[in-house]
Formats: sequence, C-alpha cells, structure tokens
Amino acid sequence: MKDLKFNRHRRLRGSENIRAMVRETRLHKEDFIYPIFVVEGENIKEEISSMPGVFHFSMDRLGEELDEVVDLGIPSVILFGVPNDKDAVGSEAYHDHAITQEAIRFAKERHPELLVIADTCLCQYTDHGHCGVIENGIVLNDESLDLLARTAVSQAKAGADIIAPSNMMDGFVAAIRYGLDEAGFQHIPIMSYAVKYASAYYGPFREAAHSTPQFGDRKTYQMDPANRLEALREAASDVEEGADYLMVKPALSYLDVIREVRDNFDLPIVAYNVSGEYAMVKAAALNGWVDEEKIVLETLLSMKRAGADIIMTYHAKDAVRWLEGK
Repeated sequence: MKDLKFNRHRRLRGSENIRAMVRETRLHKEDFIYPIFVVEGENIKEEISSMPGVFHFSMDRLGEELDEVVDLGIPSVILFGVPNDKDAVGSEAYHDHAITQEAIRFAKERHPELLVIADTCLCQYTDHGHCGVIENGIVLNDESLDLLARTAVSQAKAGADIIAPSNMMDGFVAAIRYGLDEAGFQHIPIMSYAVKYASAYYGPFREAAHSTPQFGDRKTYQMDPANRLEALREAASDVEEGADYLMVKPALSYLDVIREVRDNFDLPIVAYNVSGEYAMVKAAALNGWVDEEKIVLETLLSMKRAGADIIMTYHAKDAVRWLEGK
C-alpha cells in the first residue's frame, strides 16, 4: 500500500473552521424576499391551512408582520393582495385604492427603507381565476396585456419599488415596460417571472391567494415541465423586452433550469421557493420526519448553488433566525 497514490480531499473537511474557509456557496439574509398575503377585513391574522406558519393579514394587522421582517433584517417583501370583489377582467388589480395598492402604500409609509415588490397578475382578481381576459373559454393574450400594464402603473403609483409580473402572457414585459415608461416610471425595475412552469407545486398558494382556476388549467400559457430549452427562449424574450431580473418558478425541481438561465444571461436570477415546496417540508417537520432547520437551509443553499442570486421563500424569517442564531 505504500506506493498507492490518491488525492486526499478530506484534508479540507477536517474541522468546521477549515470547511468554512473553503465554503463555495453561502446564504445571507440579503438573499431573501419574503411573501406576504394581505386580505380585506379587520383584525385578521389567519393561518393558511396548507402553509403552517404563513398567514393572511388584514391591513390593520399587516404592520406587525412588516415590523418583524424589518427587525430580522430581511430587505424585501413581495405583496399578494387578495380582494373580496372579483370580476371577469380583474378590475380590482388596477384600481388605485384596491387591497394590493393600499398595502404597498402602508408598507412604504411604515418602513420606507423596505424594498416592496408588487406581484402583477390578474388571477386572484378575476372571477374565473385565470391570468387574463377570457373569451369563449380561451385566455386572450394581447387583450390581457393592457390590463397588466395598467396594473403595473397603478402599483408603481402606490409606491412599489419593483414590479414582478407573473402572468406568462407573451409580450408582458414589453407591455409593462412601455406602460411604466409612458407613466413616468422609467426608474422602476421589472422582476419578470420569466420561466414559470405549469406546476403542481402551486397548490397551497392557490388556497392562499384564492386563485384556483374555475375551469381548465393554465397549461396554454405556463410552461410544460418537460421543457428546458424553451426556458431559454422565454428568458431571452424577456431580456430583449426590458426585464431587469429573471425568475425561475418553481425552484426545487428546476435547479437545472436555474443553472441554464444563470449560464446564459447576466441579469440577476431569482428562484421562487414555492408554496408546495414549503408545505412538504413543513408537513415532514411537523411529523418529526426531518430536521426542519437543516433541510430548509440545505434546500435554500441548493438554489444559490444552482445559480440564483435571490430567493423568494416563505422560509425567509426562520432561515434568518437560524443563520444568525436568533
């Protein structure tokens, strides 16, 4: 055995200090965006049954959640408004005093330094639950673009720092960029849900946002989970149209796609650690099947290692506490 030659990789794993010295990927609280669901009504803090630890907040209770986020040092939130009134064209999405716009104003007044991102879609505002205008059972692409642009402008007027369109209509970035620029919001960036798959992992979110389609599905506008190259075409279109960030959604089952997008584009890459991914971990942890802290941090680390610069995650508050020993 004295002539046996091999590499001793374990030398760089011998102690925690050595492992920390050579660690290639790290998580920081600045990496996270925390999603918040805002509903109409009073004195509401209601846990979402499929997402333990995540709540619906009415406007009069929203401040306590924002205060906690800021106290933890999480730099940004994304707000999802859930209106009581819905109609065929989602008019509450672009009403200047609708629930999302009022939540944006409140957040910016309470914590001006907090980065407030507005989800820009129609699905939770329409009575049919789809992300655009419907005619004869078909989601109309071009007719939906004007409504999305109007929504983005209304959100920017309310004080949103970033517009995050999630609807997957062709041309949505171009339409929103044009609308924002025409309204004097050239400085507002677009965080495009550039690569959004028609995924079963969205189930708990649809409960949270009350946005389940009332007929059919979203496969004609969201991407086929089987497709990788299509993701690059979608991302390239959004870059050409003026996107400032590119998002991949979901994250955990699409780490290969995150890497592909990272390798092909030099914009900031966002991974959305979606509701179903969160719910699976929470369910296993509540049953004592997994170590929640370890599995959450490992999962989030995998997204950064795959190439994400930013992670949108419902685990954000817990992750910061674990990372900083709070």
